[in-house]
Amino acid sequence: MPRFHDLTVTAIEKTIRDAVVVTLRPPEGADFSFRPGQYLTFRRDFDGQELRRTYSVCSGLDDGVLQVGIKQVDGGAFSTFANEELRVGDVLQAMPPMGSFTVEIEPTAAHRYLAFAGGSGITPILSLIRTVLSREPKSSFTLVYANRGVNTIMFREEIEDLKNLHMGRLRVIHVLEHDAQEIELFTGRVTQEKCAALFEGWIDVGGIDMALLCGPEPMMKGISAALEAHGVPREKIRFELFRAEAQAGRLAQPVVSRKAAAFGAATMLSVTLDGATRSFEMPPGMTVLEAALAQDIDVPYACRAGVCSTCRCKVTEGEVEMDANHALEDYEVRAGYALSCQSRPVSARLAVDYDQ
Repeated sequence: MPRFHDLTVTAIEKTIRDAVVVTLRPPEGADFSFRPGQYLTFRRDFDGQELRRTYSVCSGLDDGVLQVGIKQVDGGAFSTFANEELRVGDVLQAMPPMGSFTVEIEPTAAHRYLAFAGGSGITPILSLIRTVLSREPKSSFTLVYANRGVNTIMFREEIEDLKNLHMGRLRVIHVLEHDAQEIELFTGRVTQEKCAALFEGWIDVGGIDMALLCGPEPMMKGISAALEAHGVPREKIRFELFRAEAQAGRLAQPVVSRKAAAFGAATMLSVTLDGATRSFEMPPGMTVLEAALAQDIDVPYACRAGVCSTCRCKVTEGEVEMDANHALEDYEVRAGYALSCQSRPVSARLAVDYDQ
């Protein structure tokens, strides 16, 4: 099971006014090899409260460094710390890379990739672009990158350098919400309707091999709907969503599902982690993650919003209902996997395994 390691900060670079690229050196013996598009889960104590946040790797496989991009969020403790206080030589705690927002690299393939990124959603996309252009010399990438304005475009120079280095293989369309551009279609928000117009005259989606979407959930859902309406099969569309708005906060009193309520006051839960199994009664209304943490079981988690999949476990007995799922593929759910931060029991007995 992934554990936290101490990573040393070796470089910090500003990419825009409120975003930094942090270069990290893993400790000797720790495996931090990554697949393009994956993320790191960080943890830090703020005034006695442990916070965990995930940030995507932005470096490519052939860059020889491990880098993450961190954009400052209003009120965000970790992102503010990273942008304003973090210094070279500091140590950050992080889990090894995780996540399934990636592609299989095939050196002899001639794939056509289409990517949509919104704001800091460019970070995993950039890792994918860098790796594909380097390791699939016959493949090409089209990137549609949405931002508020020119001054908010993360990695603007790096993207231009990649275009120049791989002439004809990387095409970039910047869509700016506030800054007017010569082509009216490239101004405003990226909506389902705007995507339909892009697909009519600017982007041929008929022959793409994979569409990669990363950004705010409403925008990505609109883009996905437009892709499907233009004939792109759902299995060729991959998401990496920002935290779902509906999960930004929790009710003070968790809602108990009707199924769960039918089983009485408590569920017998068994949690397997690192080869050891603990069983205990969990109160109604709790998620599996909340119940495990209440028993001081060090199960993995990060966003608690059903987005990152860090808390994935396999249900080996019983049944759960997930409040939300923005991370697991359909085949994973069919195989019995669940997001423990979103899972509530709907059976009298429940067993989950974090080791599978």
